[in-house]
Amino acid sequence: MLGLGAAGVAFAPYLQRGLESFLGSAADKDPTGLTGLLPNGGGFRYYSVASSVPRRTAENYRLTVDGLVRHPAAYTLADLRSLPQTRVVRDVQCVTGWRVPDTPFEGVKLSHLLDAAGVRPQARAIRFTCFDGTYSESLTLTQARRDDVLVALRMQDKPVSHSHGGPVRLYVAPMYFYKSAKWLSGITVTEAVRPGYWEERGYDVDAWVGRSNGRTDTPTV
Repeated sequence: MLGLGAAGVAFAPYLQRGLESFLGSAADKDPTGLTGLLPNGGGFRYYSVASSVPRRTAENYRLTVDGLVRHPAAYTLADLRSLPQTRVVRDVQCVTGWRVPDTPFEGVKLSHLLDAAGVRPQARAIRFTCFDGTYSESLTLTQARRDDVLVALRMQDKPVSHSHGGPVRLYVAPMYFYKSAKWLSGITVTEAVRPGYWEERGYDVDAWVGRSNGRTDTPTV
């Protein structure tokens, strides 16, 4: 019995990663979203609001920065990798209740891209769009300039996978995970907040963990 218990402890991380990988692959091909209801042992659940999502590679990925900026830009994956990288380790909290503790993300501070673009004085907010063709998100300019808001290239110490929103996703550490838009393709600086996909359907625009959406989860900061 002791031997079986020790084997279970030793192999549990591999089984967990295998289950997450399986659910991620299944979610890619599941237009119903029902795979998100399957138990996942404290790991990530996979959500998409599009029936399918095209894949992007280093050859065809582009991230545009435009709107109320002096220097619009389009970044390749290589461009983003060449910029200074910041690593943040926090719990990931979903508004549906699950949490994944101590999850590392690494990427470019969003504030770095905004500074490079030269934000105009009348700007107050950011709108994010995604190459799934459906999802969108928003932050105020003050929120976007936080040191724990990243354009993330790595997650769990490896490149962000397609299932997790790769090759590039947004990561907003102190907010519920729906603010961390997957498959990020556009950053547009605006005069006012434009509610994102889930905000248009009733979610809070300011999604601080434990202080919004009627939830009392332990904050991730």
